[in-house]
Amino acid sequence: MAQGKILLKPGTLWTSVKERTEHALQCGALMSIPTEFEFVEHEGVRFLVRILSNLNRKKAAKEKQKKQSATSGQEFNPFLPYEEDLFVADISDTHVCILNKFNVVDYHLLIITRAFEEQESLLTLEDFTAMWACLADFDGLAFYNSGKTAGASQRHKHLQLVPLPLAPSGPQIPIEPLLTSAQFQESIPSGASATLTVGFTNAIPKLPFIHVFAPLNPDWVRSPLAGAQATLEVYHTLLHSVGSGAYNLLATREWMLIVLRSQEHFQSISVNSLGFAGALLVKNATEMEVLKAQGPMNILKSVAVC
Repeated sequence: MAQGKILLKPGTLWTSVKERTEHALQCGALMSIPTEFEFVEHEGVRFLVRILSNLNRKKAAKEKQKKQSATSGQEFNPFLPYEEDLFVADISDTHVCILNKFNVVDYHLLIITRAFEEQESLLTLEDFTAMWACLADFDGLAFYNSGKTAGASQRHKHLQLVPLPLAPSGPQIPIEPLLTSAQFQESIPSGASATLTVGFTNAIPKLPFIHVFAPLNPDWVRSPLAGAQATLEVYHTLLHSVGSGAYNLLATREWMLIVLRSQEHFQSISVNSLGFAGALLVKNATEMEVLKAQGPMNILKSVAVC
């Protein structure tokens, strides 16, 4: 497939995000879920754990979707069509950016394909082009849950993007202190005459589950098209080294991490890509006690592949 054309005007996305968020809150399209948070330190990571305070609106919306699906005989797809009041920007001729309707993190964006693609399908050149076009405008953490086992709640293909920092204090991303110990063994071309080093399986010694890691070149924000091509090569190299299966992908301007998944939940606690960034979500005080008793890193280990 030919690489898509970028439609997003440089320097406009963050302004659009803030303006659209205000509009969507005022008209009721954006249903932010309030949370409290605390830090739970475990295995060298200061995990950010959010506690949801009210899921009633999200539950009601899911029930409405089920009824629509039962009536139409087709699975409800909130992205086709997406809600106009949540629309942020046209990114390319293959992707648009919308607000996450039930956001927990402020300014949580979804990068969705215009045409339906399965969430379990491989990421493409067009996906990474859209990702870099957004990262060029503001610093964030992009992530991809490759299907239900990896924590995806919708079948329609979408990457997600949250602004940094994730936490109000400490590292921008809680897991980052562990990434400094990454070990590398393979070099691959990264465009022009440069090469990138790629971590082998279990490149980060203190992560107790199967993963692969690679640095990315932050200069790629200057050319999202070239950056996407280089990132696609890194992505395929990393996937090839860990084999097939459900996975979580996390990417910033500076690195990419892929973690294989074995299951979505630890007991009743659901884990998606943000968990492997060091940001977990629990629905109530009971789940928080389970998380503290088990230890956040042990929970990640239990839902990953070891």
